[in-house]
Amino acid sequence: MAAIVATMAVMTQNASGTFDITGWDEYAKDAGPDGVVVARVRVTKAFHGDLTGTSVTEIQTVTTDSGPSAYVGIERFEGALHGRKGTFVLQHSAGSDAEGQWLKWLIVPTSGTGELAGLRGGGDIVVDENGGHSYSLAYDLP
Repeated sequence: MAAIVATMAVMTQNASGTFDITGWDEYAKDAGPDGVVVARVRVTKAFHGDLTGTSVTEIQTVTTDSGPSAYVGIERFEGALHGRKGTFVLQHSAGSDAEGQWLKWLIVPTSGTGELAGLRGGGDIVVDENGGHSYSLAYDLP
């Protein structure tokens, strides 16, 4: 008798919306004589759109007198994604130079809880000319 194996296809879904930065607390700063400044910052946010909830992010930033900057960080989100409640963690990688900026997210595998357990994916953040923040997230969720 042949065994029947059931497989569940996971389809990539997309989420988008905006977020507001509700807090920006710089708590460590190292300014070198060369104009390079490295800082640690705690950022809080409120999300709107397909993600609804709040987050706390710890980032490490670098800025220079000549303009290029970058940051890396870890963000813990709590709320809902398309109505499914739970938490998950995002890993940030971002930078800018004279040619533009890039702001990337990666969902930390195994970090999803509640109805977001098993969440995987990544996305982008866009900052508009007025300083507003929007996001896109491509994700898989069993």
